Parts: sequence; structure tokens; C-alpha cells
Amino acid sequence: MMGVVFRGAGTVINIVAVLAGSGLGLALGNRFPERTRTLVTQCLGLFTIVLGAMAIADGLSPALTEEVGAQAPMLIVLGALLVGAVLGSLARLEERIGAGAEWLRRKLARGAEPGRFSEGLVTATLLFCVGPLSILGSLSDGLGRGAEQLIVKSVLDGFAAVAFASTLGVGVAFSVLPLALYQGSLTLLGLGLGEFLSAGQVDALGAAGGVILLGLGIRLAGLKKIAVADLLPALVFAPLLAWLVGLGR
Repeated sequence: MMGVVFRGAGTVINIVAVLAGSGLGLALGNRFPERTRTLVTQCLGLFTIVLGAMAIADGLSPALTEEVGAQAPMLIVLGALLVGAVLGSLARLEERIGAGAEWLRRKLARGAEPGRFSEGLVTATLLFCVGPLSILGSLSDGLGRGAEQLIVKSVLDGFAAVAFASTLGVGVAFSVLPLALYQGSLTLLGLGLGEFLSAGQVDALGAAGGVILLGLGIRLAGLKKIAVADLLPALVFAPLLAWLVGLGR
């Protein structure tokens, strides 16, 4: 079975899929006029909103309700997002991530358009890393249960990379660097610590991630420029709050 070749194989496959999709998207993108690329970006934004809504619906699950009670799930997600927004904005995460993307462009892709490179890198990183498959698949891979979830994610990410790279450029391809760090770290945590998150805590994280995807979709659709990267601390606080509420029951 492919998932048991070695632990971490799922992330390697995911990286290859994103690079292949990005290469194809870059080859296709120059063939489209600007108005077409703009419309494709807006369509991707609308689809990302759908993905976010699905992640929220999946995250507000019976497992989370059983762990924290019927009234708590929405409050946990809201609390995590508010705390994450305050901390992320105070730390100026959006600005710092953008500066990091610009540093990477200067070092490795000087010919790329600065603003477009940063937008492609940040957008693709959020899309590829925030979803529940990234978390569950990496942990499952680290636990030795196989990489099937990450292989499914790789197929989805590969097609998404084609579309995003065709409109947002080469920055999408460079999203494999944070993707490798994020999923690789989760795989190592699964390998070293076992199942350190309950099903309810993972679902709380997924629901908070879904809201972040909604914000990303709104931004891509051109409706409002939301500083979605400032919300990333919510992904830490969502499972933490679920754990604390569960302790108090």
C-alpha cells in the first residue's frame, strides 16, 4: 500500500502534486488575457468560500458537541477567532508574512512581480494548509496508518495549483516550502506523540480554519481585502479552548 512506503510519503506526494500543477498553471496562464485571469481568480474566490462553508459544517460535528456540550461549539470557534485576530493583528502577522514572501522572491524569484508573488504564495499556503485534510492526513501518516488522506488532498491541491498559478503566478509554486514545514511537523508530532488531539479538538480547529477560508474566498473574489493571515493564531486556540471547555464539563 502506497501510504506505508515511509512515514512522510504523503507530504512528499503533496509537494510534487503542487509543483506539477503550478508548472502547468504557469504554462497556461500567459495564454489568457487579463480580464480572463481576473474572472478566474474571482471564481476561485467563490469556490474557496464554498470550501470554507463545508469545513465549518464538518467542524461543528457531533464529536465536538459531545466533548464540549451543545451550546459551546460556535462560541469556541468565535472565541478562538477573536483571540487569534487580536494576537495576529498585534503581531502584524499579515505584514510579516508578506515581508517574508518578498524576501523569498528577492532570493529565489527576482523576475517575479513583487505583489503578485506574495499574494500567490500566501493565498496558496493558506488554502493548502488550513483545511482539515492537511491536519488529519499528516497525523495519520505520522501514526503509521497510511497516507491515503494526503494522497486525496494531493490530487485536489494539484488541480487547485493549476488554477491559482495561472492567475497568481509563480508564488503558488513556492507555497510548497511552508506546506512541507507544516505537514512535516504534524507528521513528526504524530510519530512522536501519537494522537495528541481528540476528534472534537480537530473538528474545532477545522471549523476555525473554515472561517479563515471564507475570509480568503471573500478576498480572492474582490469583495473585501481581509487580513486573513492575522487570523492564523485561531488554529491554535480552537483546539485549546475545546480542551478547556471539555475539562470543565
